[in-house]
Amino acid sequence: MRFLTRKMKNTGAWLRPVALSAAAASLAVTLTGCGSLDTTAPSAARAHPAATTQAAAPRFGAVDCREVKCIALTFDAGPSENSARLLDILKEKQVPATFFLLGQGHIEKYPELVRRMADEGHEVASHTWDHKILTQIEPDEIRAELQRPNDAIERLIGRRPTLMRPPQGRTNETVHEISRELGLAEVLWSVTAKDYTTTDSALIQRRVLAQADRDGIILLHDIYDGTVPAVPGIIDALKERGYVFVTVPQLLAPGAAQPGRVYR
Repeated sequence: MRFLTRKMKNTGAWLRPVALSAAAASLAVTLTGCGSLDTTAPSAARAHPAATTQAAAPRFGAVDCREVKCIALTFDAGPSENSARLLDILKEKQVPATFFLLGQGHIEKYPELVRRMADEGHEVASHTWDHKILTQIEPDEIRAELQRPNDAIERLIGRRPTLMRPPQGRTNETVHEISRELGLAEVLWSVTAKDYTTTDSALIQRRVLAQADRDGIILLHDIYDGTVPAVPGIIDALKERGYVFVTVPQLLAPGAAQPGRVYR
């Protein structure tokens, strides 16, 4: 899915069916493989309170996911030209999100949106610098892919990310070790709309709603033209079902993400 870093203004003009099919097949394999990973569920993280729960009390209000039905919206591969509209929607709906940001062509192109994400109470995290598949590169390259967005984000918002999402969800022991070294926990997902395969916002919404469950981590990409228009309907429908939207750190609180561990 390296094409994530090559988004152009007209999505339909460059995302060819062959590329989409290949990406979908690759992601399907990835998700199957994630089942064999040693992952930690949000409920398991909550069972081990951290020394501090400062991350669990953002401006959206304190939420105890042991008591209420929580779900987390996460967005990969931004910021993009669609992110400002997404932030407007989240602000209007009073919903926090977790943004796993790319460096090249994204953080460096839209620094004001990174600052806005942090200022408006969202969790700012890393999706690597250039969307390289971490399990296919050497340790020094892995370290650079993770270090560069950390440095860029810290320069913009004054704090380093504590979470990262490996491209395509592909990870291994080497990635875990380097993530631990850099103070990063890995976050996968439990709900995917496969929004890289369609511009149909109604279909994206149906896919999310069909998979949503308590403690769900929803994977979306605000770089695709069909995704942001689907977000208001997703939020409204899930609120009607009694869900409370939280960031990933809130979902884990009073536990906290541990560097080098994988959460899903």
